[in-house]
Formats: sequence, C-alpha cells, structure tokens
Amino acid sequence: MSYSRKISRWGLSLILIALVAITLVGSLQQNTRQVHAANNGVGQTPFLGWSSWSTLRENISDAKIRAEADSMAKNLKSVGFSYINIDAGWTSGFDAYGREAPDMSKFPHGISGLASYVHSKGLKLGIYLLPGLFKAVWQANDPILGTKYHARDIADTTKQGNTEGNAYAIDYSKPGAAQYIQSYANLVTSWGVDYIKFDFVGPGGGKVAADNRADMQHWEAALKATGRPVWIELSNSLSFANVKDWQADANGWRITGDVECYSHCPNLTDWAKVSGRFTAVPKWVPYAGPGGWNDLDSLEIGNGAKDGLTPDERQTTMTLWSISAAPLILGTDLTTLDSADMTLLTNTEVLAVDQAGHPAHPVSQATPQQVWWAKNADGSYTVALFNLGGATANVTVNWSELGLSGSHSVHDLWSHQNLGSFSGSFTASLRTHASRLLTVK
Repeated sequence: MSYSRKISRWGLSLILIALVAITLVGSLQQNTRQVHAANNGVGQTPFLGWSSWSTLRENISDAKIRAEADSMAKNLKSVGFSYINIDAGWTSGFDAYGREAPDMSKFPHGISGLASYVHSKGLKLGIYLLPGLFKAVWQANDPILGTKYHARDIADTTKQGNTEGNAYAIDYSKPGAAQYIQSYANLVTSWGVDYIKFDFVGPGGGKVAADNRADMQHWEAALKATGRPVWIELSNSLSFANVKDWQADANGWRITGDVECYSHCPNLTDWAKVSGRFTAVPKWVPYAGPGGWNDLDSLEIGNGAKDGLTPDERQTTMTLWSISAAPLILGTDLTTLDSADMTLLTNTEVLAVDQAGHPAHPVSQATPQQVWWAKNADGSYTVALFNLGGATANVTVNWSELGLSGSHSVHDLWSHQNLGSFSGSFTASLRTHASRLLTVK
C-alpha cells in the first residue's frame, strides 16, 4: 500500500472523533428547536381560543356559540385569540355511516353553517370527538362509506375503544378500518372544522383502560390526507410514559385532569385545582415545542369572581399557563367579560411569553416560594416568581441560578415597568398566591 493510501491508527481515531463531534453538534442543533409533533401545518405556536365546556357544559347551541364568537372577534381577536371550540353536546346520534351527526335542534344550520359564520369573523372552529367505534354503531352495524364492510367487521369487542367506556376498539389490521377513519376525517373537514379535541384518549385518565395510540396515528394520517390543516388536541390526563406517541400525532396533549371543580365549588374552578398544575408541569417541559404543546386545560379567567379565584390567583394562573407555553383556552363566558380580567387576557407582553414557545421550569420546588425560568432566543431570561404559600413572603431569584453573574436589568411584564439594575439577585414581596413575571437581561 502506498503512503498516500495509508492511514495511521492515530489519524483514523482523529477522523472518527471529528465525525462524532459533527454528528453530535448537528443533533444538538436539531434538538434546540425541533418540531415535536404532527407535521400537519399547525401548532408552531400554542393556540389562543375558547372552549364551551366550562361555562356551558352540554347546554350549547348555534346561537350561543355565535355569541361567543362575536365577543371574541370584538374583544380578543386583536391580541391573537382565534379558536372557538365546541366541546361535548353538539351531537345527537350518528349518520348512515356510523359517524357522529349534529343535533339539528341545537344547530339548525349544521356544523358547516356555524363554521361559515365563525370563519366570517376571521376565527376558527373546533369540535369534540371520542376515539373508537361507538357501541351504538356496532349494534346498528352501519356500513362503512365506499366499502363493502360494516362496523362489526372492524371492531375488536374484547377491548375498550376509549377511556369513557362507550366504544369498542378498532382493529386496524382489518379491511375497512382505515377507510372508516378516512371517511370520518373527510366529513368533519368538509364542514370547515379547524380543530378537533379527542377526549377520553388512553393510556390516560378516564373510567376504563384503553389504548388509542393506533387510533391517533390513523386520525392524524386521515386528516392530513384531506389537505385541511386541523389542530389535533388530546384529552385527558395522558400517560406520561407515552409522551412520544402523543408528540408524533398531536398538537397538544392534556397533562392533567379537568380544571373545573364541578359540584365541589360554586364557581368554575378553585385554587386547589389550579395549584395542582405546579407539580404536574415540570416533567412534561422537555416535550413541548413547535408542533406540539403541553395542555394545562382551560384558563378560567374572564368573569371576575365567578372564575373562582382571587385577583392575585388569576394573575398567577395566567402567569403559569404563559410561561409553560400552553394553549390558552378560555373556559369563561366571553359575552360577560370582566374589565380587570380583560387586562390580564390582553397584556401583549405576557401573551408574547406564551407565544415565544420556551416552556419554563422551576429552579426548585422544595418550598412554596418558587422561581421558574426560561432562556429566550435573544439571550434574555423570562423569570416568574410565585408565592404558593398561605402568607406573604419574599421570593428571590439569584442570578447564579440562571447561570448569570454581576448586575442585570429587570422588567416587569405585568406592569410594563423597567425596575432597574440589580446585582446578584432580585427579591419581591408577594402576597399569598401572588406572582411576578419578569424579563431579565
């Protein structure tokens, strides 16, 4: 072998080291801001919108949804709110092909008529579905559109189809199964739907155990095949062990149970329901990013005391949701917006934190006085100070906890005030359940 063809062991080692280094750098660069979820044309930032469930439950109608859309267009559209999402209660049965059909007594113009109205306001419309093959559809043995197959041909009656327990599992190895989902996706997108919340998805919360990972794979593919961008949201209390599955097929996933306190309190929510999110969020933080986001459930801000939270608790709730880069899904009645709550909901500096898509994490959760932070693209830091305790307390962020030293300027995002330059740390005295949201440079 000639000298020009020879490579010493040392030289070969150097080459291998260089190749590994290049690979690692490339991997790190890709992982910095990678798309985490379904590549379906939506979800590059968390969405801002409204859901009917908290305030209306199943007492919904075309007129009520239009009124909420009118209020959003008038009061919140200018700061980025755009989704009007119908939750449970819009359907009264199934069409001839085993797909949920609208209750025409509630929605006389159908979902397509409502979608046209919502779109005319410059907004988007969402609906609510459950995975699986409903047991009523199996019982009727409805035909599957465009095929020779029927509902019973694709069902696995030995398994639950969702965690609500009202459906059988779909066996996607059987002919007709994928076509059923495609016909369903074709139907809802033909109505002009822009968002689908799939509830009682498992593994996760609910009444019975179910595994809907295959369902969501087929729904994601079917919706993509329609050519219409549709936000896919999964609910609720999704299994953390399956987070990578949720990332692959959805734009958002509920990490907890419902924020509503139902019969346990007279209002929409209470502090116990909200504060539980502080312990639920941290482990999910690494998995949120462009394409898919951690869903903390509805944001119960907008109706003043009827929210069920004190003014300080409302600001703290908005702060946590925003620093978590969570979808901001209002659950309140938009037709009776409270002026003080409107100030929270339309603070463009705070909304910019949510839309920047850099989920924050806590320095420590050893005490109720907590510091959460995230580094921004421009090199600055978003810092939230929380007093989750039952009495007024000081909360301090040390610059060393952020990897900083020396003096740094502090800007208060809620008050829009520059607070000055501080050496080594910044301390705020906070009332019980109060918070501050800062930019540190």
